[in-house]
Amino acid sequence: MAIMIKTPREIEKMRRSGAVVREVLEHVKALVKAGVTTLDLERAAESKMAALGATSAFKGYRGYPCVLCTSVNEQVVHGIPSSERVLREGDIVSIDTGVVLDGYYGDSAITVPVGADVAPKTKRLLDVTKASLETAIRVVRAGATLGDIGAAVQEVVEADGFSVVREFVGHGIGTRMHEDPQVPNYGQRGVGTKLRAGMVLAIEPMVNVGKPGVQVLSDGWTAVTEDGSLSAHFEHTVAVTAEGAVILTQ
Repeated sequence: MAIMIKTPREIEKMRRSGAVVREVLEHVKALVKAGVTTLDLERAAESKMAALGATSAFKGYRGYPCVLCTSVNEQVVHGIPSSERVLREGDIVSIDTGVVLDGYYGDSAITVPVGADVAPKTKRLLDVTKASLETAIRVVRAGATLGDIGAAVQEVVEADGFSVVREFVGHGIGTRMHEDPQVPNYGQRGVGTKLRAGMVLAIEPMVNVGKPGVQVLSDGWTAVTEDGSLSAHFEHTVAVTAEGAVILTQ
């Protein structure tokens, strides 16, 4: 496993990529409402990226057709935007995107409720998933381990009776979208690769209301919960320093 350590200059470039990702996500989030299709969100994201002078990290990656992944309700990750998928009041949609700017990648995801009329359990899922990411980011510093990150996510999620998806994990990121190491959302504190200053990680808990199992649909991309329960996904790209994590996608 070859983990790339980034220089301060490289991290600064990644901060710029991250800022573009955040701007795209905020732009798309503002458009989420009942009656909008996931393809509408895709088109808005594509225009915004072009306006900001960035290239999509997703479109064309292993043949993926879009700049966004839009995963609705029981879809966990990698949902393909479509004119057929109309958002309805009470749905949730996870919006995941990445860009390349000046040769460096940024990657982030949010899950957004559609309308104000979202069930309490659904709102709790979003709150807990977001909290698990925030808790994981707080343990990131040089000398901590990948197990510390995974355990932080897992403890928050399972304390609320939800479950952590295990088939998909976070990852290192830099001049490529996916670099070593893999960053699982479960684990044991003190176990696994030690973090070093200059590592950059995409940390991305995916959390199910029901059981953790997922399956990939016949399109070869869209992953859904096996039991049909709702799933949420939040992600930040963070740089490791001696003092802690610096979030590059906020």
